[in-house]
Amino acid sequence: MGDLKSGPGATDQVTDQLTDEISRLMVVMQGEMTRNELQYCLGLEHSPHFRNAYLNPALNAGFIEMTIPEKPNSRLQRYRLTTRGKNLIGHFR
Repeated sequence: MGDLKSGPGATDQVTDQLTDEISRLMVVMQGEMTRNELQYCLGLEHSPHFRNAYLNPALNAGFIEMTIPEKPNSRLQRYRLTTRGKNLIGHFR
């Protein structure tokens, strides 16, 4: 996954990666949040669907990050917007 590029076509590159699910996830994020908190804010109960449609795509696209990346299954794991995510979220508000 590359960095955000500037110039013609850069916006298209980002919007190709930005699904409705990722947009919804990013909008509800406030500081560092647990998976359960994020699911609750989105009104989602099914964890596998949340991971596959929301969390993993946002992580892979570089819009959010783990607070403890070396321990992805930690009970203390939280998620937060990356600089890339914060820059993009400014366009939603």
